[in-house]
Amino acid sequence: MAITVTVVDDHPAIRTGVRAWYADAEQQIDVIAEGAGVDVAWTSPGGDADVVVLDLNVEREAASYRSTVRRLVDVGRKVIVYTMQESQDVALSCLDLGVCAFLTKAEGDAHLVAATVSVAQNRPYLAPALAGAIVANQQANRPRLSDREQEVLTLWFQCESKQLVADRMCITPRTVGTYLDRVRIKYANVGRPAPTKAALLARAIQDGLVDVDDL
Repeated sequence: MAITVTVVDDHPAIRTGVRAWYADAEQQIDVIAEGAGVDVAWTSPGGDADVVVLDLNVEREAASYRSTVRRLVDVGRKVIVYTMQESQDVALSCLDLGVCAFLTKAEGDAHLVAATVSVAQNRPYLAPALAGAIVANQQANRPRLSDREQEVLTLWFQCESKQLVADRMCITPRTVGTYLDRVRIKYANVGRPAPTKAALLARAIQDGLVDVDDL
């Protein structure tokens, strides 16, 4: 089944290049809408895309991208930020807002295609730029997780769904969800909320609970 994408970027050449990369991908990825403004992600057909690839520079004011990203995430859109900005603070800010992946344009086609496939399948994707930002932002206030909570968390990062985790651990999906809820509560209680899978992955890497090479 094809993955559908809306591309929001104010440079036509970038949009053309992204479309060409997707056309050459092994997985069928169809760009169903593109444009210079985020409105294409809200109107038909772009509003129905599986994934939104968003350039932060479509919003000229520094604070505007936050509201743009938050609006998309709050209604359940799967957002990949694809930008020229290489600031670690911006990368971590986007992650905290709930984006599924953050890539710089210097990271090229292979990472964008791989991220799109992963995000469409509800799996996190950690590109080098974001991995570097996470490692550089080590946190001291780490929650104390039980062995079982850590096991569930690690498997969840490696699987597409809670059902697959449940099958591997011989427990129910509901129990998997309970463990993950406990982990989120523990992170929230130390002032490091992780509302999305991508944000929780970032926290786990920061705390040494999982290794990038294991994903």
